[in-house]
Formats: sequence, C-alpha cells, structure tokens
Amino acid sequence: MTATPFHDLDEFLALPRVGGLAVSRDGSRVVTTIAELDETRTEYVTAIWELDPDAKRPARRLTRGAKGESAPAFTSDGDLLFVASRSRVGAAEGDDKPPAALWRLPAEGGEAVAELTLPGGVDGVVAARDADTVLVRASLLQSAAGVEEDRRLRALRKDNKVSAVLHQGYPVRYWDHDIGPEQPHLLTLDGVRDITADPGRALHEADADISRNGLFAVTAWNAPAPGAAVRGRLMRVDVTTGERTVLVDDPCADLSHPVISPDGTRVAYLHETLTTPTEAPRITLWVKGFDGDPVRLAAEWDRWPTSVTWTDDGSALLVTADEAGRGPVYAVDPEHSTVTRLTRDDFTYTDVHAAPGGVLFALRSSYARPPHPVRVDADGTVTELPCVARPELPGNLVELSASAADGTTVRSWLALPAGADPAPLVLWVHGGPLASWNAWHWRWCPWLLTALGYAVLLPDPALSTGYGQDFIQRGWGDWGGAPYTDLMAATDAACEHPRVDGTRTAAMGGSFGGYMANWIAGHTDRFDAIVTHASLWALDQFGHTTDGAYWWAREMTSDMAERNSPHRHVGEISTPMLVIHGDRDYRVPIGEGLRLWYELLTDSVRPADDDGTSPHQFLYFPNEGHWVAMPQHAKVWYQVVASFLGTHVLGVETDLPDTLG
Repeated sequence: MTATPFHDLDEFLALPRVGGLAVSRDGSRVVTTIAELDETRTEYVTAIWELDPDAKRPARRLTRGAKGESAPAFTSDGDLLFVASRSRVGAAEGDDKPPAALWRLPAEGGEAVAELTLPGGVDGVVAARDADTVLVRASLLQSAAGVEEDRRLRALRKDNKVSAVLHQGYPVRYWDHDIGPEQPHLLTLDGVRDITADPGRALHEADADISRNGLFAVTAWNAPAPGAAVRGRLMRVDVTTGERTVLVDDPCADLSHPVISPDGTRVAYLHETLTTPTEAPRITLWVKGFDGDPVRLAAEWDRWPTSVTWTDDGSALLVTADEAGRGPVYAVDPEHSTVTRLTRDDFTYTDVHAAPGGVLFALRSSYARPPHPVRVDADGTVTELPCVARPELPGNLVELSASAADGTTVRSWLALPAGADPAPLVLWVHGGPLASWNAWHWRWCPWLLTALGYAVLLPDPALSTGYGQDFIQRGWGDWGGAPYTDLMAATDAACEHPRVDGTRTAAMGGSFGGYMANWIAGHTDRFDAIVTHASLWALDQFGHTTDGAYWWAREMTSDMAERNSPHRHVGEISTPMLVIHGDRDYRVPIGEGLRLWYELLTDSVRPADDDGTSPHQFLYFPNEGHWVAMPQHAKVWYQVVASFLGTHVLGVETDLPDTLG
C-alpha cells in the first residue's frame, strides 16, 4: 500500500486540524479555525479561515498572527471578533508574553485592530445577533473591584513572586490547572462594566448566551451544594444593570447549555440529574418561558442530548445526541415534543449553527474522517464546504456486533490495516466512562497503530452513550462487571473476524479506559501486553484526590470502591504493562500511576528482579496533564507504545527514540 500520513508520525502531527465554527447573522459568512504546527514543531498555532457557504470556492486564510487566533464571533453588523495574543498589545514593560486581547476585523476588509486589552487577558466573546451588544469573558482576581484594581494586584503578585492561593470552597483544581485566585466574569465590550460582579466560582466552565436584542444574558451559574459539591443552575442577567435573577434551579440536577429563543421569550437547556450510588445520571432537554414553568421535551426519547440551539425562526430546537457509534442532528418540536432525525450518515456532528431558510452549518467527523465543515439544507442534503484535504487512511473501518452474557448487543468499530493477511489485535477502551467511540480524536488515533499492521477494536461496552439509559445503567456502580464482560465479548467477536489474528493481542486505554486496562490485567492473561494511560488504580485513593471528588462520591461508595478497585487484584497480574501518566493530571492524579507502578514491581506475578529489571515500563511526563497535548510528547507516546507492543505482541525489538535520552 502507498504510504499515508499515518505511516510517519511527523507527517501525522503536521496534518492541519479543523475546530469550531462561527456564522454571520444572515448565513453569508462562515469561518473556522485551523491549527497547524509552528516552525519549531512543538506547538500548534491556530488561524481563522473563511469558508464558502455555497461550497464553490476554497477556504481563505484571514489571520496570520505568530501566536495564533481563536474564539471567532460575528457582530450584528458583520465584523469578525477574535482573541489573539500579539506582541506589544496589552504587554507590561519587559513582558514578552502579552495577555490575549480582543481584536476586530471589519466586515469591509482591512487590517484587524485591537478592540480590548485586559491585564488578565480575554478568554472569549458573546455577541448579540441583532444589536451591537458584545459581552467579553475574562478573569479578574477575586478581590479586584474593577480592571484597574486587577492590574495593580497582578503586578503586586508578580513583583513579589507570589503564587499562593487561599481557598474557601471547592474545587481547587480542574483537569490540568489550578483554580484561583482569578474568577471568570462577563464584561461589557469596553471592559469597564462588570455585569457579573462578585461571581465567586459561579462562572467556572459555565455556558452563556445573549438575547438577540442584546438586553439580557442567560448563563449557567454554579452554586455550592452539600458535601462540598457544586451544582449548576440558570441565571438571567440584565446587561444594562447587571441585575441577576435565578431563572431555573433544580436541587436534584445540574443545568447547563442555555440558549435563548430568537424572540427572547424562552430558554432551552440541558438537565442532568444528580447521581446516586444506584442510579446513573439522565440528561434531558427542557424549555422554560420567562413567564412560565420549566417543561421537559421529548420525554420518551431514550437518548442524551449533547448540544442544543434554536433554528433561526425559533420553530424547532436543533439537538445533537450520541447514537450507536454516531452523533446525528435532530430537530425537536418545542410545542409537541416530536423528534425528527435530520442527518442519516455515519458521522458525529458538533458546533451546530442555524442560519436563515432552515439551513444549518456544522462540523462533522467519524473514525474514518477528521472534522470538516458542512452545510445541511432544509431538505436534509449535506454538502461539504471546501477546507483541508482529507487524509488517506492506511486501512478501512468495519462495524461489528457481539452478544454479551445477558444477551445485550455490544457494537464496535474495527479498524483493519490494508492487505489480506490476519492482523494482530489491539483492544482500545474509550474513556469517560459515559462516552462513545463515535468521533475522530487526534490524540487517540487508531490509524497510527493500523499503519503498523494492527487491527484496532473500538468497542462501546456498558456505560457507553448512544444506546439508551438502560445500557448505561447496566454498568453503573459495577465497573468491573458488565463493562468488563462486554469488552471480552467484543474481543471474542473481533477474534472471529477473518482479518484478525486472535493469537496475538493487546489491550489499552486511557482514563476510564486505563481503569479497564488495569482491571483486565488482573482478571485475564489472554493479552500479550497492556498499555494503561492516566488510569484509575486504587479507587479508595482516587475518589478523594481527583479534581471533582464530589461527583465521584455520588457513585463511588466505599463498597463500590472495594468491589471495583483494580489494585486489589495486582497479585493476579502476569501480563507486561506499560504505565503512562502525566504529573499535571488532576482528573486522575499522579498518585494513581505511582502506586500502580510500585505495586506492579513488588506485588504482581512478574515483579522486578533483584537487579531492578522487569517486563513492565513507566512512561512519565512531568509537564503533561490528563492528555498528552504537546506534539513532541504525543510523538514520544506513540513511539514508546509501538515499541512496547512490538516487543510483546510481535516479538520484534524496536529502538526507542533518542529524545528519551
């Protein structure tokens, strides 16, 4: 077969990556962001490109900043706003890393001009559709009464080299960064008026929308809850006065993703029930009129909505949801709760934007295609918008089904290498665990292993989304039960495929997938090698040290942790394991990886010899988080994984990269 970009890690990392969309009010302009490697090949730089909504002209690059641009948004008069960090703009004396500023590219063309600079930078922007109102997302230090006070306090901390944070609430960390002393705010475009004064932690990771007339906004608003927990509610904020009114508050649920109807009379949102040790969450779609009670829509629809927006005329809601390894767009009638599927291909849709005339624009992807922009017409016709070239794959994707022990159907994607010979199998378990293998992932890409000659199995076991509430409930509180037996059933079915060599197999996964890799290691010796990344090992330890302990505590009782903790089975592990962990991983703290590594070397069937050698390996990234984000580290990740699998699955010794020293 002709070499593809997946046969060479440098070529793969250099592939341009499309992400996000912004659409003008009349649908005549569409922009996206494309990330590419910089000259050092150690960082991705994102630029804004304009797309032809009629799908006739090639994409046109609009921005060329050395540090990149992000978060594009159109104003009501067609100007393009975006966030960028550019030298000398907003920088203090002697500072070669200026904070991100808000820029404006006029609709009539010309050069972009700096619109707003703030001492802590600009994070994003929300623009009204039919008014010149623009709100800016930015962070201020918690005791700062305004931008100038924020500037003084930042200088004080910098000059005195103080990084300490005094917390009075929870959480204190999030994924790979510390929370505080900054707090997110919504400011007016001039950066002077704060419409969310004294927010505390209320706007951390919160979604916000602004009415078309620009008079008010609705935002998710986090509130403290019992047990050091956080719970989302919806807040209406008057843009002129900053007056806040609790719009919807359900003590038994998290509320998120508010979107205001075009006529400004209603808000749609997602409602996620709080879990218990015996009940999984349920995500549903709701609408509330500003002068009425909340109403649940599509109550009989057994799927979890993942995003929601209104059609341009407000007659329907456009909703995405996982569906059997795909993620279609649906239309939900807010009056009659009827659900109509709009897209029927094998893709997962994200970044859905409505335009006039029943048209919508979105990104779509699958495990056979990276994200790319499309237009969906009112009759359901999908048209690709010219953008980046589609990379050739080193094989093909097929769909498999297996029957679990209880008779439940477990479906999978299977990526097969080119050729006719049976290929060794790698079982790759997804994270989440409430997720699905249904969209392209640049970081977890099966085609890099397929290019090496492996067949890669991507199953959706119990707890996966897209198969209904009962399928999720099957694994709730019983991670080592149905999820494990489903994975084994899927593996058995894959081994029966004529293109798979079931005598040479490996298992791998990250996060919850890493948990399952650890569980598999302690419960079967059928695999020749196991790779576990950012994995949960000792649940009693993990549950209290992760960045959102309250969420896990709702499910992870002491009994659940006792029954489902992989560390209790270390004495049964005989398979060589590659442990991978980043020190800045706050979702699955480094203590999990360190304890796993030590107990493998001391308590497994194959511990370290007296001279310290063992078949196990530990790949450690001091400055990476839950994911390995830096391109040079992603390259090392795949090089080490390929070497480990080559040794234990193929029986071929492979040199490790020189960059490891």
